[in-house]
Amino acid sequence: MAANTVFIRGAVFRPASCPAVRNMATLKDISLRLRSVKNIQKITKSMKMVSAAKFGKAERELRPARIYGAGASALYDKVEIKPSDVDKTTPKNLIVVMSSDRGLCGGIHSNLVKAVKAALGEKQVDDSTKIVACGEKARQLFLRTHGDYLLMSFSEIGKRPPQFCEATFIAQEILDSGFQYDMGEMYYNWFKSVVSYKTQTKPLHSFDTLNSVSGDTLSTYDDLDSDAIKNYSEFSLASLLFYGMKEGACSEQSSRMTAMDSASKNAGEMIDKLTLTYNRTRQAVITRELIEIISGAAALD
Repeated sequence: MAANTVFIRGAVFRPASCPAVRNMATLKDISLRLRSVKNIQKITKSMKMVSAAKFGKAERELRPARIYGAGASALYDKVEIKPSDVDKTTPKNLIVVMSSDRGLCGGIHSNLVKAVKAALGEKQVDDSTKIVACGEKARQLFLRTHGDYLLMSFSEIGKRPPQFCEATFIAQEILDSGFQYDMGEMYYNWFKSVVSYKTQTKPLHSFDTLNSVSGDTLSTYDDLDSDAIKNYSEFSLASLLFYGMKEGACSEQSSRMTAMDSASKNAGEMIDKLTLTYNRTRQAVITRELIEIISGAAALD
């Protein structure tokens, strides 16, 4: 053996004529994929039909619920409370986000969280700002970036049509939390049409803030004392929460119906492409087998 011979261990030499390529999908793989997409399309069509039925009910219940929102906001619009009216250097702010626990409805939950984060990004967030997340979807999104500012969260929302007792429970928990907020906002999805919704806000004010600025404005009512204002502030909080839950439920069902309709159409397009691929692959297999049979018969001759 020559002295200048060098052996390299671990090296693998591959001819240039045999490059590494991915294996093409077989007929069985395409068939399984096609069956899976068809099953998904059946599910999305069923969910669309269910959402359409729930949307019709939610839209009918939304019309009387909007009276609660208009009535609860009437006094706030009349008084016109501003941040400068609060007798504190750093007023405590409360943000209530009306979301739900259910998904598969587009970006209806993420849009709410994005709007809140955009509003918080414009000002310095400290311990004077707290967030109440109504729904697991909003809570999960806030835990990533604003987990320290979550005051409380509520689950089991969105599975059934909203009831006023649920809004009353949430309002009572906020009042009993010990966080004495001065001003706040409720973020919710306002239903515009079947294919459109908009993220809006409603002001929330505590009893102390409302009582301190309503003296001159509501002085014409002789029987309006602090107890009446306190009862009204608690009832208006529950009414606004109920209104936000109804608007969000209707927007969620319409968004889910639209999302499932788009998913069904996308599944249909994928089924057409997979069917075409399956037929071409099957024809290629049949042609290859015929060529092998003819070549074998010719070789015997």
